[in-house]
Amino acid sequence: MKKIMTLFAFVSFLTFSSCTTTDDFEEDNDTISYVFEVSGVSFTANNDYSKSINNPSNYSSDVVLVYRWAGTESNGNRIWKLLPETYYAEDRTLDFTYTFQFSADYIDIFMDGYDLEGVNSSYRLNQLFRVVIVPASSSGTAKLANKEKEDYSDYNAVIEKYNIDDSNVKVLK
Repeated sequence: MKKIMTLFAFVSFLTFSSCTTTDDFEEDNDTISYVFEVSGVSFTANNDYSKSINNPSNYSSDVVLVYRWAGTESNGNRIWKLLPETYYAEDRTLDFTYTFQFSADYIDIFMDGYDLEGVNSSYRLNQLFRVVIVPASSSGTAKLANKEKEDYSDYNAVIEKYNIDDSNVKVLK
């Protein structure tokens, strides 16, 4: 009986240790990535130049990317700039920065700078942001350490890489 139990334990170990996921080193096929918009964000002294929203991600390992709408191209495509996004004064000193932080519970988008009330209202009032939530690494393993760091600066490339449908984005206010 002891030999049978040992054999059963060994076979069970082999069975469970040989399980694989659908991950490969280029694409994460078992994580759902998504995008949503936060519209009408105004940065004022009343809100401490910040906007907090609940983090809808269910996984603490997800990465939050925030893009600000910076205008529209002549062909009608929107221009999205990845945060942090820094603007400098004419004398090349820091004027202000859009940035963000996130936790498992919230995403906080804010402006940082020296004279935020003096920043042109077109940069402070009625801003539009896109929040993209993606897996922490494209492989889900530590083997990425030898690869180059992921480049998230191109919104459209991120949407394509993670196969996100952004044709009907949910809008939060």
